[in-house]
Amino acid sequence: FLISGHGTKGVFELLSGWRRTRENLPFKDRVADAYSDVMVSYTMTSSLYFIAFGMGASPFTNIEAVKVFCQNMCVSILLNYFYIFSFFGSCLVFAGQLEQNRYHSIFCCKIPSAEYLDRKPVWFQTMMNDGHQHTSHHETSPYQHHFIQHFLREHYNEWITNIYVKPFVVILYLIYASFSFMGCLQINDEANIINLLASESPSVSYALIQQKYFSNYSPVIGFYIYEPLEYWNGTVQEDLKTLSQGFNTVSWIEQYYQYLRVGNISATNKSDFISILQSSFLKKPEFQHFKNDIIFSKAGDENNIIASRLYLVARTSENTQREAVELLEKLRPLSLIQSIKFIVFNPTFVFMDHYGLSVTMPVLISGFGVLLMLILTFFLVIHPLGNFWLILSVTSIELGVLGLMTLWNVDMDCISILCLIYTLNFAIDHCAPLLYTFVLATEHTRTQCIKNSLQDHGTAILQNVSSFLIGLVPLLFVPSNLTFTLFKCLLLAGSCTLLHCFVILPVFLTFFPPSKKHHKKKKRAKRKEREEIECIEIQENPDHVTAV
Repeated sequence: FLISGHGTKGVFELLSGWRRTRENLPFKDRVADAYSDVMVSYTMTSSLYFIAFGMGASPFTNIEAVKVFCQNMCVSILLNYFYIFSFFGSCLVFAGQLEQNRYHSIFCCKIPSAEYLDRKPVWFQTMMNDGHQHTSHHETSPYQHHFIQHFLREHYNEWITNIYVKPFVVILYLIYASFSFMGCLQINDEANIINLLASESPSVSYALIQQKYFSNYSPVIGFYIYEPLEYWNGTVQEDLKTLSQGFNTVSWIEQYYQYLRVGNISATNKSDFISILQSSFLKKPEFQHFKNDIIFSKAGDENNIIASRLYLVARTSENTQREAVELLEKLRPLSLIQSIKFIVFNPTFVFMDHYGLSVTMPVLISGFGVLLMLILTFFLVIHPLGNFWLILSVTSIELGVLGLMTLWNVDMDCISILCLIYTLNFAIDHCAPLLYTFVLATEHTRTQCIKNSLQDHGTAILQNVSSFLIGLVPLLFVPSNLTFTLFKCLLLAGSCTLLHCFVILPVFLTFFPPSKKHHKKKKRAKRKEREEIECIEIQENPDHVTAV
């Protein structure tokens, strides 16, 4: 799904560049013009994708799933780029040959003349028409007849730049920024384990009931001692009590000590401790279930305890996951500094570790990737204001997706983090051509510049984002919470990008720099200089007045 957004963007941009070329040119010149117009920006955005996901595929990432995902993304980006650069370009050459020789683009047969088509039924005229009006086949800009291009030029551009519409757009952006900021203030890195399960799974019902009725207790934590200990030693007994302090314990050690106290039995040495444990304590029916918690080894006539386990349960508040993470962070360092060698484990710790790492490392990697992107774009672009506007646009889109994602109850899990990294590239991919075309435009007014920018790139952006969002619809029918999280994040990424490209940027760019007055002054100076030269020629050569 992420690759489809990158690949279709290249297809629609190159197709748009092809349609902007003149039909009366040789097809080789048309392909050259299309490539020079589009492939520079597409190469740049593909490089940004490769840098961002290349950082995720590097050894700096300590999550194997993220690393594998980013490796696949890098390979797919390369395949996308070479597909657009080679195969799709060859398709354009073939299409150019068909257009130049007036062959049908689907049936590859000669297009009949207009007189012949007029004598045929409407369905035949529709099927065999070349897509352009008959009287305008040799127009220099047939792309102007495309229905999206016509809508943008004749209707939308005039409406969005209307002085009465601009205040409502500003109010809309303030509402957007307010909700985004409100959502960003509510971000937390706690992810619900239920989201990892299938929607109809019985495990979901179990987890919901457990959280509803038994959330005051932490998961049962296994406490595994993996070295021989002198359990009969008073110092070791005190150390074990210290480690289990604050927990409700299910332990053979405590039960055995209580059994010795109740029976007034002395077991202060190794032989008495182990013999009573094996011959008396573990033989009783109420204590037989502890047999699996103790591992004995026999060396000659002597028995030893080489490993044992007990269980810990902590009483917590309703915020079970956060406190469970804190317990995990508290117990693990103790296993390194205590004289007793032990391991604590619960299956939920795997997910807690996963979520703890998924929030920190990808954010650091994406931040470093963005820094590299900005350095790369700084050396590639012509105008520094293009960089400035691009940074503002991408930041606004990223914060909007992050805030609205939080308000939509999307957890900060691995899927949402990867989608946030992808949103950076998706926003740059669509905003950069629009912004740089505006910044480098030489029209008299900002309004005219933004109109031309939307005419050049608006069709490709609208086609790509629409295709991308339509492609997300099947995700709604997958019974998986993670897949639904992917749908939410990518829907927000596409919607926020579309909102900025077609609503926010066209209005805000008419208010703020870059100014277009210097272009107007340059044109006036050139016109004045040309008029002066013509006047001088007229005065010095009165016989050439007619020619001038």
